[in-house]
Amino acid sequence: MNHPSSITMPPTTAPPLYITMHDADNVAIVANNGGLPAGTVFPSGLVLRDQVPQGHKVALVDLPEGGAVKRYNVTIGFALKPIPAGSWVHERLLKMPDARGLDNLPIATVRREPQAPLEGYTFEGYRNTDGSVGTRNILAITQTVQCVAGVTDFAVERIKKELLPKYPNVDDVVALEHGYGCGVAIDAPDAIIPIRTLRNISLNPNFGGEVMVVSLGCEKLQPDRLMPPGTIPLVDERNVADVGVNAEGKLDVVCLQDEAHVGFMSMVESIMRQAELHLERLNARRRETVPASELVVGVQCGGSDAFSGVTANPAVGFCTDLLVRAGASVMFSETTEVRDGIDQLTSRATTPEVAQAMIREMAWYDDYLKRGSVDRSANTTPGNKKGGLSNIVEKAMGSIVKSGSSPISGVLAPGEKLRQKGLTYAATPASDFICGTLQLAAGMNLHVFTTGRGTPYGLAEVPVIKVATRSDLARRWHDLMDINAGAIADGAATIEEVGWEMFRLMLDVASGRKKTWAEKWKLQNSLVLFNPAPVT
Repeated sequence: MNHPSSITMPPTTAPPLYITMHDADNVAIVANNGGLPAGTVFPSGLVLRDQVPQGHKVALVDLPEGGAVKRYNVTIGFALKPIPAGSWVHERLLKMPDARGLDNLPIATVRREPQAPLEGYTFEGYRNTDGSVGTRNILAITQTVQCVAGVTDFAVERIKKELLPKYPNVDDVVALEHGYGCGVAIDAPDAIIPIRTLRNISLNPNFGGEVMVVSLGCEKLQPDRLMPPGTIPLVDERNVADVGVNAEGKLDVVCLQDEAHVGFMSMVESIMRQAELHLERLNARRRETVPASELVVGVQCGGSDAFSGVTANPAVGFCTDLLVRAGASVMFSETTEVRDGIDQLTSRATTPEVAQAMIREMAWYDDYLKRGSVDRSANTTPGNKKGGLSNIVEKAMGSIVKSGSSPISGVLAPGEKLRQKGLTYAATPASDFICGTLQLAAGMNLHVFTTGRGTPYGLAEVPVIKVATRSDLARRWHDLMDINAGAIADGAATIEEVGWEMFRLMLDVASGRKKTWAEKWKLQNSLVLFNPAPVT
């Protein structure tokens, strides 16, 4: 395997260092690996009154009771008691601000000067009949219901062992396993979300238009409901057999309750027999040179810490702007995190309609939380707090920077398919695999995932480039992290340098010239369909 990226490590010793994000900030985060003890004197003359862990905040000035605590030039909390300069500022000392209202927001007010197009960058991809481009050549087997997962998994293991070696141009065979399909209110209004999510995942560019479905037979989500006629695009008569339908235009379905199946192995053999037809067609495909504008990149963070918004996410944001300049499509998401920065997002909308669409998604989320009798503070995890993030407001500021500075030109509701270039807000929960699943449905062919605490995240359906926020994590997880953005905090690299490194790595990974660590280890977590509809 080609190692995806070089990881630069910091010096073994470093002077005391804290990082501020804005001149108006009255707190900073401790940058030193392992944190710093009480009594440490910074070059500025500030003396630590407490031991402060790495990534946690220190008061730069005396903060009065009730005073605003600012990071990113945003009020992330109010002091519950006086906090002297040099003190450790953590979540137990802060009152979280109320959520920003969804009225009187700045609407499409930011007008950034157009950036020069980024031309001449290409990758080697698989061109599909519908015009989309895959970065991998994968046979995906769709399942209508969780009940068939065991049989399908058994069959997939045999396919990989017995059939896949005969088709060297096919990268993998994956079962699109999920927990949906029955025991749900299939006609509820919100049921459209998981149904269209699974439908659009089945049409992801990395699957080459080959749609194969395994059904139980008695489930509520019947194959023709999942894939109604006309769902799979036909280009011409020649392609009828190449897009997952047979000559009569019927979907390629293996139904386990079919009377022709006598015994378990007959079910397995039916799946294998149909799979081989798709493998033959996929094996005939070849990579071709395509412009970087054919990339569809989903960006996400998980296991975030205070460095996420300092190193990895700003580097992703810089890379996002490069991709937009190259004409590519980029999606950022995580409604549950960016909600507290909604004013920053609506101001960057290209039109009032785009801004209103973002507001609708945030309002839906607010109502969703009320129905569950929780509030937005439920988002921040114990790991986030251990990594220095006091609350969702602070977390939101670090999350938003993944989107860079480009105008936001579109909004996708959960499970919808992306149909435009540029920067799009794809509404998803922040839960890692729900977000990844929904971005897959939108059509992403490459994924970028940043982490500070460390998350062994991976998807079978697309390559995942993993970016460490801290050099210590990159060192400890050296065979899981593809890029060390911690070099930014160490002073060994700039945000721009890491952003360009990421951009070039994307082209290599998309071309199949390099594999990510997640691909090498086959870190392939199950898909999680977002289902707000009631169960029955």
